[in-house]
Amino acid sequence: MSTGELLSIEPQELQFPFELRKQISCSLNLSNKTNIYVAFKVKTTNPKKYCVRPNTGVVLPRSTCNVIVTMQAQKEAPPDMQCKDKFLLQSVVASPGAAPKEITPEMFNKESGPHVEECKLRVVYVAPPRPPSPVREGSEEGSSPRASVSENGSLNAAEFISARSFISKLTEEKNSAIQQNNKLQQELELLRLKAKRGHSGIPFIYVILVGLIGFILGYFLQRT
Repeated sequence: MSTGELLSIEPQELQFPFELRKQISCSLNLSNKTNIYVAFKVKTTNPKKYCVRPNTGVVLPRSTCNVIVTMQAQKEAPPDMQCKDKFLLQSVVASPGAAPKEITPEMFNKESGPHVEECKLRVVYVAPPRPPSPVREGSEEGSSPRASVSENGSLNAAEFISARSFISKLTEEKNSAIQQNNKLQQELELLRLKAKRGHSGIPFIYVILVGLIGFILGYFLQRT
């Protein structure tokens, strides 16, 4: 951060994540720490290449102003990704209650008498952010299939849907097994009642088989 008597400017260099044939923007934050109105103006050594909004304005006392600098789409990259473009931000004391439309070039003319603060900013090209790495489908040869996990440790959308479908299927199978177990238990209870009353001609071995099946299903449900 550059701290002058009138404005504090952040950052000190304009960083553009350079990409061919794409407009790129970055911002400047101007902070007025004084109790007076401050007018500013932004200049560049390459005005055809950049668009600055606003390029002039007024920062009210104890307030901030955001300036957006947009680099036009470039058809070719500079040698070694080095940029020689520079910006100059000028600031002067403005009259109380001054509006942006009242800012004139003469206000920043050093020869006319007013104290003009200047801050030089250089342009830096940085590498653009890397896109997320694609997720391979399936597994590599010789390795067991496993879910692909993103860098932050979460499953991708396709695998999440597949996992939900698998869980839903297991839940349906479990519910079906519970219903069958309840039905068998009811039938076993009926058989026991009939056996006590002597109205059943069903062999006792059938009662034992039904009970055994119910026990096996109950054991399976406990494991799932």
